[in-house]
This record gives sequence, structure tokens and C-alpha cells, in this order.
Amino acid sequence: MKRNAFKMKLKPGFEEEYKRRHDQIWPELSIALSEAGVSDYSIFLDEESLTLFAVQKLVEGHAADLLSYHPIVRRWWDFMSDIMEVNPDRSPVSIPLREVFHAK
Repeated sequence: MKRNAFKMKLKPGFEEEYKRRHDQIWPELSIALSEAGVSDYSIFLDEESLTLFAVQKLVEGHAADLLSYHPIVRRWWDFMSDIMEVNPDRSPVSIPLREVFHAK
């Protein structure tokens, strides 16, 4: 099991809306993530900087890299693009984070 972490950026004033949308995450998106080998997925918000920190576990042989081609993921990106910093294709601006410590 591999841990994967990255950060994204929320637009000002959308803290509660971001949480609300994720509290109502689409079942078909949850299924797509699971089928791609993504589990134990958490997103944390630094309210001072509006930086979102995401951490997820990826199973051996995962297909997480292919999720960007999945139609439901693209729909989610469209849905979230008004409240996050996004790339021209509406994917979230996502910056990988390097793990520097882990305790079991």
C-alpha cells in the first residue's frame, strides 16, 4: 500500500461550500476512486492559507493515474471548478507532496 499526498488551493469564501459538496460526494465518484485502487482518502483544509492537503492510500497495481480520463471525474472537476484553483482542463491545480516522515 502506497501513501500519496498532494495539495490544492481553495478560492476565498468557499470553505463551507467545499465541505458541503464533499459531504454529498457522488456515489459513482466514490466507486470510480475505489475501482482505481484509491482508499482511505482524506482532505484537510488549512483555513489560514486556504490550502487543501489530500492524503490517500493506493493499492498495489492501482490505476489512479488513469482517473483523469474517467467521465465522472471530469464531471466532478467541472462541478468544483468555480471554488478551486484549476488548470485550463478544469482539473484542480495539484502539487505532489514528498513524504518526509511516517510513524506506524
